[in-house]
Parts: sequence; C-alpha cells; structure tokens
Amino acid sequence: MWKKIKPYVISIAIALAVGGVAAFLTRNDMNLYDEIILPPLAPPSILFPIVWSILYVLMGIGAAMIYLERDKAENAVRDALSVYGINLILNFMWSIIFFRFRMFLLSFIWLLALLAVIIKMILDFKKIKPIAGYLQIPYAVWVAFAGYLNFAIWWLNR
Repeated sequence: MWKKIKPYVISIAIALAVGGVAAFLTRNDMNLYDEIILPPLAPPSILFPIVWSILYVLMGIGAAMIYLERDKAENAVRDALSVYGINLILNFMWSIIFFRFRMFLLSFIWLLALLAVIIKMILDFKKIKPIAGYLQIPYAVWVAFAGYLNFAIWWLNR
C-alpha cells in the first residue's frame, strides 16, 4: 500500500513545503495586509493560509498523478513536471516580492507570468491525465483573483 501512496505523500509534501517556506520567510511581513488600503472583495487574512493549503494539496496530487504516468509518456511527463517546477518557483517568489519587498506592481506582473505557467501546466497535465489538469483549475482561479487583489492593492496604495 505504501508503494501506491508514496508518490502522493512526497508530492504533496513538496508542494506544502514550498508554501510553508515562503510563509516562513515572509512571516514578519504578513502584517502588511492589515496596513494597506484593500480593494472591494478582499477576503479576511485568515482565509489565505486555508485556501493555499488546499491548493498546494491539489497541486501535489496532480503532480503525483502525472509522475505515475511516466512509463506511458516519458517525454510528456518530464515536460509537464518541468512546467510544474517552474510554477512552484514562481509561486514561491511571489510572496517574497509582494510581502517582503512590497513591490506591488512587480508582484502583479509576476502573478501574470505565474498564471500563464499555471494555464500551460493545466493543459500539459490534461493531455497526460485529464483529472490532474482539472485539479489545477481552482489554483488558476485563485491566482486570477489574487491578480485582481494585487493590481488593486498596487493602484490604491501608489
């Protein structure tokens, strides 16, 4: 049984670690959300770690599903997981750019790049294992919403 769930456990742990390390590195900067002018529809700050945890788990599940298809489509899996890796790097860096450096316009542009990579990841995952791609749709929606928040925060706090 461990052999079947091991890829999922490892993959989810990697995704959660990316988010956890980013949160750890920006933990002293999180008060920013309470100090700036927020746009309409800005959720309470307590919602963010809950949503991100769910999204990281979905990312990890999807990546594990793709990894498990490596014998059937080696090149496609390698390429899809490379896109996934780029996604994790961009995701990790956004928190630092936004919270630590308070570079709101750059973080918005960064989010646009992240969203493009997420869409590519969804399409790549979907070609290999459709459910793995569909599991990433909430992530894309949340990042699009984060883009709205990020842009509005930049605009309101110029």
